[in-house]
Amino acid sequence: MTVLERKPADRLHDNLTQVQRLLERQRLVDELLHRQDEPRQEPADKPQLVESLLHRQNLTELQQKLAQLHPADIAYILEALPLHERLLVWGLVRSEDDGEILLEVSDAVRESLIEAMDSDELVAAVEDLGADELADLAPDLPRQVVYEVMGSLDDEERARLQSALSYREDQVGALMDFELVKIRADVSCEVVLRYLRRFDELPDHTDKIFVIDDDERLKGVLSIRKLLVSDPDAKVGDVMATEVVTFRADEAAEDAALAFERYDLVTAPVVDGNGKLIGRLTVDEMLDVIREESESEVLNMAGLKEEEDLFAPVVDSVKNRWAWLAINLCTAFVASRVIGAFEQSIQQLVALAALMPIVAGIGGNSGNQTITMIVRALAMGQLQLSQAWRLWRKELGVSVINGLVWGGAIGIIAWWLYHSFSLGLVMTAAMTLNLVLAATMGVLIPTLMQKFGRDPALGSSVLITACTDSGGFFIFLGLASLFLL
Repeated sequence: MTVLERKPADRLHDNLTQVQRLLERQRLVDELLHRQDEPRQEPADKPQLVESLLHRQNLTELQQKLAQLHPADIAYILEALPLHERLLVWGLVRSEDDGEILLEVSDAVRESLIEAMDSDELVAAVEDLGADELADLAPDLPRQVVYEVMGSLDDEERARLQSALSYREDQVGALMDFELVKIRADVSCEVVLRYLRRFDELPDHTDKIFVIDDDERLKGVLSIRKLLVSDPDAKVGDVMATEVVTFRADEAAEDAALAFERYDLVTAPVVDGNGKLIGRLTVDEMLDVIREESESEVLNMAGLKEEEDLFAPVVDSVKNRWAWLAINLCTAFVASRVIGAFEQSIQQLVALAALMPIVAGIGGNSGNQTITMIVRALAMGQLQLSQAWRLWRKELGVSVINGLVWGGAIGIIAWWLYHSFSLGLVMTAAMTLNLVLAATMGVLIPTLMQKFGRDPALGSSVLITACTDSGGFFIFLGLASLFLL
């Protein structure tokens, strides 16, 4: 298989493996050099010289390897390395790639890289970036660096950067690109083609040209494909598309990303309240939004406050994780008190201790399925709070059927194991009721979170598990106390 035929994921893994191998070799050479620092006799000078040469040769080889890689691949490698190795690799990266790499790495890793750079290095790294890219990095940069970079921009670029910084990072205005091609509706397609040939290269992801009037208001778009096949003498106004998906700068970036996915967009115009064209959104930014939202949902469901550097200091990781662990500890204590309240029942019928984790475990699994589906629907705008009642009834039906089927199955097994038909019936009833509870909480938790303006995914996995554990123990042991003892 040739290099071009290999999958991107395979190439990424191979690049990471090669860099890690070079770093391991570097570590061994450094250990040898460290030993050579001890007082030695004259004959030892030659081995020390050889090891020093190996040190420089290995660094050169690592530097050459990094020079061959795309900034996004280097960002991937940096995220997979412990801090001391990450900083070593970061120091060997070509300075002209620093800005692009800072844009690509995760927020947590970016923080560690910026801390290792002085002000002059940071200014040099970001001064060639566009206004939209600078806006992405500005919240993480020292304020003095931002001021210095802004001072080096021309009036137009400075105005663009200030405009982007005036919006929250989750709004369209913070993500819009200012590099775009715009034309008038009254020119011919031939004039447009001649105009495009004047560019050294078109802005990235240019799939359409924006048509404006004298007041810069958006009138329509002319796709590049349409332009190429149209009569050269035809007026742009006659061949342009007037039904255009547009966005306002203050709209939510998440909503824009969903629209890009729905309508298969590559670029889309951003307009102000008067319909004036002020920028564009591109698919690469929207993909980043979708990825970040997906990662955020996964982290929030696990109770993590923010994205975490894999190799972050222990203290930082503890700060990120402690809150929901504390909540989980409280809910686990409640569950233990529920079990303690039925201690006499468990002593009289030991089988209860063996069977009650099954009831709680199945309930937790079912609840997580429901809550995942609800959170996804809320995130994609497919579910309105007014529909929660209808959805709860549907989930109730699913839980009752699953409870009777799988609760009946485990009830038969309990009857066979413990020779008690009554225990089998209690097991079936407890399983069904706990699945009903799981369905109810699976709908209730995220919809209440949404209603009160919180992220519906925040800690949902922890909360649903707490409800189904405590509720499952109470239901099962309560039924057993009533009908078996």
